[in-house]
Amino acid sequence: MLSAFVRAFKTPDLRRKLLFTLGIMAIFRLGSFVPTPGVSYSNVQQCLAAGENSNDLLGLVNLFSGGALLQLSIFALGIMPYITASIITQLLTVVIPKFEALKKEGQAGTSKLTQYTRYLTIALAVLQSTTYVAVARSGNLFQGCPVPVIPNDSLVTITLMVATMTAGTGLIMWLGEMITERGVGNGMSILIFTSIAATFPTSIWAIGVQQGFVVMGLVIAIGLVIVALVVFVEQSQRRVPVQYAKRMVGRRMYGGTSTYIPMKVNMAGVIPVIFASSLLYLPALVAQFNDANSEWVIWIQNTLVAGDHPIYIVSYFALIVFFTYFYVAITFNPDEVAENIKKVGGFIPGIRAGRPTAEYLDYVLTRITLPGSLYLGLVALIPLVALVLVGANQNFPFGGVSILIVVGVGLDTVKQIESQLQQRHYEGFLR
Repeated sequence: MLSAFVRAFKTPDLRRKLLFTLGIMAIFRLGSFVPTPGVSYSNVQQCLAAGENSNDLLGLVNLFSGGALLQLSIFALGIMPYITASIITQLLTVVIPKFEALKKEGQAGTSKLTQYTRYLTIALAVLQSTTYVAVARSGNLFQGCPVPVIPNDSLVTITLMVATMTAGTGLIMWLGEMITERGVGNGMSILIFTSIAATFPTSIWAIGVQQGFVVMGLVIAIGLVIVALVVFVEQSQRRVPVQYAKRMVGRRMYGGTSTYIPMKVNMAGVIPVIFASSLLYLPALVAQFNDANSEWVIWIQNTLVAGDHPIYIVSYFALIVFFTYFYVAITFNPDEVAENIKKVGGFIPGIRAGRPTAEYLDYVLTRITLPGSLYLGLVALIPLVALVLVGANQNFPFGGVSILIVVGVGLDTVKQIESQLQQRHYEGFLR
């Protein structure tokens, strides 16, 4: 990985792209510390220093914003509205025929779906920023903090805060698209990577201060092992061979070659973990707006908020397994893949084309998804185990959503850099 970056910086074109990407990442991090108009920066810092950020409902959003959420900055919402909008749009392609038709239209249809995703992102940003400002205004963002984070809660101030946070989300979308067009890697993924990686040093140092530096060293060593295992599983795939029959087109013979369908062990990525986390947040969110002395509210607070209760752990694991199968089922259509293979004259050795091929692919997919779902569940439970053993917070760096995204984005970016280096190598060879 290091050698790829060294060779990339020696190539003028790639060096410009990498420096441009790093510049956008720096701007993104800078925006995470610029407070929203109407927010008392000194009061926010006082509440953070007192350790009063006990609202675990916002933990996932705070993770994706790189800590900007609890800073009430202009980038407080981070990339989360775009992620939610992208997931909704992807699910709608299965439900709405028009969206499914757009998906099959190629580049033009994809551009249209991207435009719908942008509109939905802005709508979700307005909704989330309004909810977030309401939570901060009520004092539930920093429970027990004696000073108000929004001293002047007039209608004009609240409206300005919502507009600023929504505009910040729009700016983040634009920054991500700029990285995709003029930089290296997928822009949105790079920004998510930046947000999560920025919290690593703080989380590790907090473990050292609270538990001792021996425990911190042990955590780092275990983290490196986890990273190596995640890289191994993320690279693992089942290669289904496909043979193409020879056919005569005019005077030329085509086909007769063989390839394979790469079916990754973790085909769902990090989406099932996000789905499971969001679903488990709903009961706690409903309970927050009801009487705190009610028995059912107390039960939810004790079991579904802290994160270290056995019921929460079992439910979290079961939901991840369920959503892994659900997401893989809606994103990989064996019937469609089998039909495409049949159209180009291909077949799986030993399997008849058409329906038998679809059934075989479904069989392989079902079997390979089981270890993938168990792997996701175990990785997602690492922060909860760390919460019990070393007293870390739920944003423990070496596990859960954070490690999956960091490793996945890192591998994808390195592959793109090596691909561009290879392309330039071949160009030089041809000359």
